[in-house]
Amino acid sequence: MSVELPLWRALTGYRVLTLGYALALFCVNYHEYAHPLGAALYMGVLTLWMLLTWNKVSAPERCTRSFLIADLSIALGGVLLSAVVDSAQRVDGGAATLPSIWTGGAVLGLAIKGGWRWAAVGSTLVAAANLVERGHPARDTVHNVLLVWVSSIAIGYIVEVARASERTLARALQIEAATRERERLARDIHDSVLQVLAMVQRRGAALGGEAAELGRLAGEQEIALRTLVAGGLVPPRGTPRQLAEDAELVRSTGTPPRLPEGPCDLGALLAPHAGAAVSYAGPGTPVLLEAAAAAELAAAVGAALDNVREHAGDGARAWILLEDEPDAVIVTVRDDGPGIAEGRLAAAEREGRMGVALSIRGRLRDLGGSAELLSVPGQGTEVELRVPRGSEAGK
Repeated sequence: MSVELPLWRALTGYRVLTLGYALALFCVNYHEYAHPLGAALYMGVLTLWMLLTWNKVSAPERCTRSFLIADLSIALGGVLLSAVVDSAQRVDGGAATLPSIWTGGAVLGLAIKGGWRWAAVGSTLVAAANLVERGHPARDTVHNVLLVWVSSIAIGYIVEVARASERTLARALQIEAATRERERLARDIHDSVLQVLAMVQRRGAALGGEAAELGRLAGEQEIALRTLVAGGLVPPRGTPRQLAEDAELVRSTGTPPRLPEGPCDLGALLAPHAGAAVSYAGPGTPVLLEAAAAAELAAAVGAALDNVREHAGDGARAWILLEDEPDAVIVTVRDDGPGIAEGRLAAAEREGRMGVALSIRGRLRDLGGSAELLSVPGQGTEVELRVPRGSEAGK
């Protein structure tokens, strides 16, 4: 149920009760009016209006802008008419206007429907009508005007806050439901489809020939599906076909796939690197970083894999491990190649080859992170990339 629906129901009751009060006042003071027939004619019109529209404010879809304008016009007309049909002595003495406190219902309808701005306009018009009816700003008139003005604006503001809270709650419930459904699908996919695709990839590579090509295609589809499952809480990254194209782009050029705006799932950027010679492992939930920081970190991983392809040999395998810690995101790239001879990196920098120094360590330094390289000749190389939480490129 909408949080504002009880307000509409309360307003319906308010209008009915205040009409009864206004009719009672009119009947008690009927003979004191200067023109009682004119006053009776207005009260008859007001009663007929209420009979025709009593349920207009019971729900927001019934309470239209044209109805609110007409309702306020009748209230203002009654206030101004009071100065004509009532005696000057009663007006100066502070006698109630013809619609009396029923006028507040018209202003409250504006507040609930349009918020505090509509309430401010409506209450200001009512205040002006009351001052015109009285002819001078008497103390009781000013008090009543201020009460209507402040209360209607406050109610209008509360309604706006309630609507915003309701939208936020609805969005949170949608996200929670979508997250639960995605986690259920992810478990089913992981337990069935992904395992089958991984098995086809391994068996195809082992058999060779046409089976190897089939295994390669199965591996690409596994990457695309794993990326799609992992990227549920981040902006959409496209169809499985586009994800497969991203995977091929990453493997052929080292270029990170297309980035969404805002927070980005780093796992969705790293998963396309996986293939027949590269294995990827990461958390089952999205690892969110600012898009710029995620792109730089993914590019550093691509540079590390380029080094594996260039220096570790055709038969070398690589592994990517993504870890999500409370204060940092860690990506480890390891290979089973021949390793790096001692002093080789320093010699490469002196020769002007800055792949590790700039493409990896330079990127991480710009992010406020670090890149640690560990290599043992004959036992492969391991690169650990650490980025603190809240990092952005260019800091």
